[in-house]
Amino acid sequence: MNTISDWNDVPDFETDEQEHQFWSEHSLNPRLINASVHAPDSKESTTITLRFDPRMLSRIKRIARSRFLNYQSMMKQWLAERMEEEIRRSGDQDS
Repeated sequence: MNTISDWNDVPDFETDEQEHQFWSEHSLNPRLINASVHAPDSKESTTITLRFDPRMLSRIKRIARSRFLNYQSMMKQWLAERMEEEIRRSGDQDS
């Protein structure tokens, strides 16, 4: 069994069968899973509504499932990572 140590090593799957075949031969490094868990900075949260193209949402859910994550949590993590990237790029630390 091959161990995945980087999310970039997980391919995009066209079908559930391809995904099944991949995961029957691979497993995730526990450190990778633990590093993917994002602890919120605050106990408060605000609910918002976003509209997605159904195909895009299906792809997001498939990616999350392949990483053993809740798709909403994964999306929040992606947004947090991108926000930090934008802050570093612009030098704006106060926002």
